[in-house]
Amino acid sequence: MSDATASQPARRGIAMLRRIDPAVAASFGCILLLLLVGSLYSRSFLSPDYLLQQLKVASFLGVIATGMMLVILLGQIDLSVPWVVTTGAMMACAAAAHGTTGAIIAIPCGILCGAAIGLLNGVGVAYLRIPSMIITLATNAVAQGLMVAYTGGFAPQDSASKAMRYLATGTIVPGVPNAVLVWAIIGGAAIWLLSRTTFGRAIYAIGNRERAAYLSGIDTRRITMLAFALSGALSAFGGVLLAGYASKAAQSMGDAYLLPSIAAVVLGGTHILGGRGSYLGTVAGVVLITLLQSILSVMQISEAGRQLIYGAVIILMLLIYGRQKL
Repeated sequence: MSDATASQPARRGIAMLRRIDPAVAASFGCILLLLLVGSLYSRSFLSPDYLLQQLKVASFLGVIATGMMLVILLGQIDLSVPWVVTTGAMMACAAAAHGTTGAIIAIPCGILCGAAIGLLNGVGVAYLRIPSMIITLATNAVAQGLMVAYTGGFAPQDSASKAMRYLATGTIVPGVPNAVLVWAIIGGAAIWLLSRTTFGRAIYAIGNRERAAYLSGIDTRRITMLAFALSGALSAFGGVLLAGYASKAAQSMGDAYLLPSIAAVVLGGTHILGGRGSYLGTVAGVVLITLLQSILSVMQISEAGRQLIYGAVIILMLLIYGRQKL
């Protein structure tokens, strides 16, 4: 065997290593480190049952982060997540209260409400040229006002439908929670959408340079509007799953998902200025954040300490990878 032939596998290996995103590799490295640290504090931390439970918890954030990734790839941001999540959950539960027909339309109703808010965001950003930070904050406030008016300021009384509870807590495949399967299906669809369709390629093109994408023939306004609509729909679907998990909706139940959904996307290597990122990185970011929250709870650290450590880790990773631009 010649030296040139022998060196081909080595060159291929080096080429593969160069294609690995450092941020994705760092996220998976941090996941392994957290698993090791967690196992030192609790023997059950690495048990299959505990890990499946953590994956189940991560799936709710994963669904929401999928929509956030589409928007961030455009170089935009969606700050309406908290009350879009809540609106999707509350409207699905409200529909479920209307007998058999309501139970059937509960999940689609919640998702459509989120899609409508996302569509409003998209129209504002794409056609009215309102900065995404401003329009999404405004729609978040409007959604909050509508939901508070709907409930009179009290906790919602409607319960989740059986389908919502089964989707969030049931197991159609033995040993695998349905919520994890839902996230896997949505993740697979997102990978296909971003890598195999003109819509996905257009999102990357707009994020890299919107003017150049427009001049190349891409309908940048329509793509932007649809991306925001998908983000709203996925945020609302996340709310539907959360309502099914808790058996009912709650005021402000989406507040805890705004920063983690953004951080999961950026920690996974998606550039905050748009144009570059992989869904595998987002998965790593979601799992990383979920494990970080879990290990802080296992270590019985006070709430103040949890917030300090949680915020410091996110800031550190963002400083390392979040400011890069293609």
